[in-house]
Amino acid sequence: MPNPKRKFSKSRRDKRRTHYKAEAPTLTTCKTTGAVHLPHRAYTVDGNVYYNGKLLIEKTAVA
Repeated sequence: MPNPKRKFSKSRRDKRRTHYKAEAPTLTTCKTTGAVHLPHRAYTVDGNVYYNGKLLIEKTAVA
């Protein structure tokens, strides 16, 4: 198994890792419910499941 010939300095290692950073997720606001959610994903509002502004699954009343 190959091993490095010389030790990489901390600055050289950190320069390589500068591109690995966390990005804030892009969020969209629903025109129907006003809920903030991830785009192209289903989301819940008061127990109801919505996708693309349309009601998919309605919450059922538990007796």
